[in-house]
Amino acid sequence: MKTQPLIDAHHHFWALDGSVHYPWLEDEIDPHFFLGDYAAFRRPFQAPDLKALVPDGYRLVGTVHCEAEADRREPERETHWLTAHAERYGLPIALVGWANFLDAGCEAQLEAQMASPLFRGVRAKPITAARPDRLAEVHGQPGSLEDADWCRGLRLLEERELSWDLRVPAWHLSAAARTLEATPELRVILNHTGLPWDRSNEGLAQWRHGMRALAENPGVTVKLSELGSPMAAWDEAANVAILAEAIEIFGPDRCVFASNFPVTGLNASYADWLAMVERAIAQVAPEARQAILHDNAVRCYRLDINEQAS
Repeated sequence: MKTQPLIDAHHHFWALDGSVHYPWLEDEIDPHFFLGDYAAFRRPFQAPDLKALVPDGYRLVGTVHCEAEADRREPERETHWLTAHAERYGLPIALVGWANFLDAGCEAQLEAQMASPLFRGVRAKPITAARPDRLAEVHGQPGSLEDADWCRGLRLLEERELSWDLRVPAWHLSAAARTLEATPELRVILNHTGLPWDRSNEGLAQWRHGMRALAENPGVTVKLSELGSPMAAWDEAANVAILAEAIEIFGPDRCVFASNFPVTGLNASYADWLAMVERAIAQVAPEARQAILHDNAVRCYRLDINEQAS
């Protein structure tokens, strides 16, 4: 039977054995985690665990690891561990690290990680408002999308041809689009379908407005991933509709499949999440299945694909 080649463009690995320290997994529970109780994945999750989740009919040919909030004092440590992990297991084939945009040593952090052949870019999260009605509390604050010192980090990425993984709630998408006007050559990958947490009519309208603003920037790609919300219950039909709309807004050539496992496992199995993305593709862009599940990730993360990887 012919299998569909698949690239998972966003997941996390951790060993929890002391090789890399993850305070939020190994120390105190984060009471503000956006999906609530996450005890279910406070255990090792590595390449063999991910491979075992991929359903029949698919061939996992590559993955992109996204930084998992390891100890911020040594951002290169996770990158080094993942590089060794890939040498042992064949995954990930690329990684997105972290760097402190407000630190004078940011350039050194980037250079240290660029020594890894897997390093493609950075996910550095700006500070964000907890709710859409509290935007004024963070606007212009240190570390925000309007902070010139923080935005210097985006220029460092642009200068090095590294990408930025953008992860903000939907009520910050329009601000992100404005910020990115200053770095027109920066490759950007929007995480988690733009995080449409507020599922009210007003909240979804705000999400659409921000998504369209970002889609006007040809350098932005969106990950069809993680639709868990702290403001709404998991609704499979509603989530498929959001995925389909994201494909329509960005166009099928700028959308990539991503699982966000093991985190998404709090709400859906790997097979179920993949099936939801497949349903959205079938509804609005059936001709783009290969592009969304494989080809687009190769391009936006500059992947070196070995089709025998799995």
